[in-house]
Amino acid sequence: MNDDGTGGRGGRSANRLLGLIHTHRDTVRERLGEERYAVLVVRVEALAAVAPDDEMGWRRALQGVRLALLPLPFDHPVRVSLDSFRQVAAPPGPASVAEVRELLAWLSAPAAGAADPGEAGRDGHPLLDAPSFSAAQARDRCGGPPPPELIRVPNARSGDRYPQFQFGADGGLPHRVVLEVNRLLLADVDPWGAGTWWLSENSWLGGVPASLLGRLPDHRLVGAATQLVEGE
Repeated sequence: MNDDGTGGRGGRSANRLLGLIHTHRDTVRERLGEERYAVLVVRVEALAAVAPDDEMGWRRALQGVRLALLPLPFDHPVRVSLDSFRQVAAPPGPASVAEVRELLAWLSAPAAGAADPGEAGRDGHPLLDAPSFSAAQARDRCGGPPPPELIRVPNARSGDRYPQFQFGADGGLPHRVVLEVNRLLLADVDPWGAGTWWLSENSWLGGVPASLLGRLPDHRLVGAATQLVEGE
């Protein structure tokens, strides 16, 4: 069969990765820790939201799931198998779509004695309370269409919003380090996951990354994001 998402190797490989996460979900949560596990939940949520015929969206969202799993220890069963899924990019078939939705339901269930990681999702997300610019204001500051790397929060009533922390005070242009970090965090695919990183306490940096812009060297922020993505 061809390597397609409807029955070929690509579809079976995607299902196998999702099945592995499901099988080892308890130890995945334990070994990632709550902060990184919350990122994984948001990445799987983004995957579940992709239209079945959106091959590029499926490719990028699945890559986001893979990146969220990279911080697992190298001896964890999911991490051991992760490299074989690097090139999985086929669009989902019905089995893949069902597998993603079932996996999301399991991952979002609260662990015994722990907070529900789904709290890192959209309801009550810190991005919704963060000061933001309208799409027109962001365009004015960028001198044209805002770069796709910027976190864009959709709002049905007021239109797209762009969190203000992404822009500098002098001239209003986006911080270059924000664009670099957002590329690492796949903010164009998963703005909620990227926003969680920027607006949550980060023990590695000793503060909330958004509040440390201009106070820490750019390479420290990039290094912290790289640590999350690559597990370095």
